[in-house]
Amino acid sequence: MRKGTLFAGSAYMVWGLFPLYFHALNVVPSVEILLNRMLWSLFFLIAILAWRKQWGWIRETLARPRLIGSFALSALLLSGNWFVYIWAVNDGHVIDASLGYFITPLVNILIGSVILRERLRAGQWLAVAFAAAGVAWLTVLTGHLPWIALFLALTFGTYGLLRKTLALGALEGLSLETALLFPFAFAYLAWLTWHGQNSLISASPDIKVTLMLSGPVTAIPLLLFAAGARRIPMTTLGLLQYIAPMVQLLLGVWVFHEPFDHNKLLGFILIWAALVVYSAEGLWINLRTNKQGV
Repeated sequence: MRKGTLFAGSAYMVWGLFPLYFHALNVVPSVEILLNRMLWSLFFLIAILAWRKQWGWIRETLARPRLIGSFALSALLLSGNWFVYIWAVNDGHVIDASLGYFITPLVNILIGSVILRERLRAGQWLAVAFAAAGVAWLTVLTGHLPWIALFLALTFGTYGLLRKTLALGALEGLSLETALLFPFAFAYLAWLTWHGQNSLISASPDIKVTLMLSGPVTAIPLLLFAAGARRIPMTTLGLLQYIAPMVQLLLGVWVFHEPFDHNKLLGFILIWAALVVYSAEGLWINLRTNKQGV
């Protein structure tokens, strides 16, 4: 339990610190950061698979075209999520990105209701109502929907739904997704190289190293998360997930000095109220189930 909490908590902390990493690459176009992340993630994952001699799943996967098609869709969602997040960080929208991951659990509730036909409990409806009020307030405040947050939440929530139903583990699944993205990333980077615009070649040595480290930076927290998720209850995992957006929010306010006045704070308070209701209701249901089991 202690080790699982440490693993999962470390994963969420690393994810929370991502804005510092991507901000260090702000001289590189967001699309190139994305392409390098795809490229070096695959190389790093291949090294892990080789070290663990974990190749058997590849033959089984190649014999299942529908599974590959499903992972192609999850890879598309993942790459879209990555790109918008990288762009948001480097365009001064770290706070908006953090909001996306605050509302992701609530988007998951709606996805479960709409797609999986799950019946929502009263507490879940109340949480969704608070979240909707928060989004509505931020929309009125800015004059437009908080599209960065909604896009990140919807793509990550849908991605999570797909990965939940697909029969591959975290390491194998991410390896397949990056392998499917690799031809597109390699082709575009080759085109940039041909035109003398590839930052990996023209940038300073520290930027080159930082780009190459995008592989381990992507894969290591995911592996920590997978190791932690196997050891701790879902309720504990659900509470730990708020570490990442909270760290991102603090970075946005204190490090990147993005505007965060009392009006915007009110929208976040409504979202946080939704998360308190959501978490408390989940804990209560879990305790009641455990008592009935005893």
